[in-house]
Amino acid sequence: MSRLVVISNRVAAPTGSHSGAQGGLAVALQAALLEHGGVWFGWSGERTDEYTGEINYTEGFGVTTATIDLEDQDIEEYYDGYANRTLWPLFHYRIDLAEYERGFADGYQRTNERFADSVRPLIGEGDAVWIQDYHMIPLGQELRKRGVKNRMGFFLHIPWPPRRLLSTLPHAAELATTLFAYDVVGFHTREWLESFQDFATKELGATLGEGGVLTLGDRTVTAIACPIGIDTTEFVEASRGVNARLAYRRMRDSADGRDMIVGVDRLDYSKGLEERFLGYERFLEEHPDQRKEVFLLQIAPPSRASVESYRKIRSTLDAMSGRINGAFADTDWVPIRYVNQGYPRDVLAGIYRAAKIGLVTPLRDGMNLVAKEYVAAQDPEDPGVLILSRFAGAAEQLTQAVLINPYSAEEMADAISMALAMPKAERIERWRALMDNIEQEDVLWWRDRFAAALMAA
Repeated sequence: MSRLVVISNRVAAPTGSHSGAQGGLAVALQAALLEHGGVWFGWSGERTDEYTGEINYTEGFGVTTATIDLEDQDIEEYYDGYANRTLWPLFHYRIDLAEYERGFADGYQRTNERFADSVRPLIGEGDAVWIQDYHMIPLGQELRKRGVKNRMGFFLHIPWPPRRLLSTLPHAAELATTLFAYDVVGFHTREWLESFQDFATKELGATLGEGGVLTLGDRTVTAIACPIGIDTTEFVEASRGVNARLAYRRMRDSADGRDMIVGVDRLDYSKGLEERFLGYERFLEEHPDQRKEVFLLQIAPPSRASVESYRKIRSTLDAMSGRINGAFADTDWVPIRYVNQGYPRDVLAGIYRAAKIGLVTPLRDGMNLVAKEYVAAQDPEDPGVLILSRFAGAAEQLTQAVLINPYSAEEMADAISMALAMPKAERIERWRALMDNIEQEDVLWWRDRFAAALMAA
């Protein structure tokens, strides 16, 4: 594959280890850039009084990043507005939270045009361009307008909603049509892929041919299902490192012989945290003999604090954790340890390893790499149990997890009880099947599968 130009909303600082608190996507994209060389372009996360398009470069560990600053209006309308108050809730099936404001849509388009102006000089002849996620859906079309003829791919890391749901978005057809500027469009699951194909054929009038090729007018795009993985080898190594071992010992010591259930999620309504607390509460109610033998550690670093719906969920979870602890706690035990801060991935690896159960129960999720990281961190001789929402993209691959409906408190309580009592032989058998998938379909497999489709398009 030729040199790679990765474009995403945010750009992670180059790092040569897992010591930083980076998300799974950041690690995945760095792995792709390390393999092929190139540049990673996006928003710096910083504000400027006046947009200039000036690019700030950083180099380290074989990765070059290029970032620009945005004006307050861009951030308010493009990022806080259209991306996170319109597209994010709608694409996660929360039409009740989606806000349709003309100013948001205008700011989204304007900012994507600014991204196109800034990144255009960085794209050389023969480079492959790989654009990431819902923040930049129309960017490919803007680059085509500026004369870019390179191979271009787009990957959506969140669900693509059903046709009837997406049709509630003003100018949904125009937004979806911009995806035909790309050569390849990727989704994590067959479900998200089929939803896109359904919208394209029935709302846009596109035709679907062999190999997932969609044709609209004089443009064709290959649409594929390509689930992202983790950097399994490096994560397993990190789980055996000093920081992970220290975190493991601290958690085991603080558990004082009790079984730990762990949840690690960004503070977001799509993650099903309220439903998780209710399911755990149901477990405590139905199994009084287990109450002091187990506890839930919920790590939920805040995000998007400027958006009202995120402030509301934090307030709700604060109240719920306090109510549940008040109802069930004893002088030497609290049922929920609720932590609003993030941790480096190697520390999380140690925490995962110490947990008897990994509770990953989003109401809707494009993939969810926490599920895969939890499995990868386990002790092969005595692994924990992954309880996974059927509505996470990861459920399509991780079929040997205990799959549940996160909306059912009763089903979640039963799954917790089953996991705690599961014999070691069954735990090992389930873990081995899960780990086989995580090792085989890792981030390198994801990258190579998408790159092969892009080069063949």
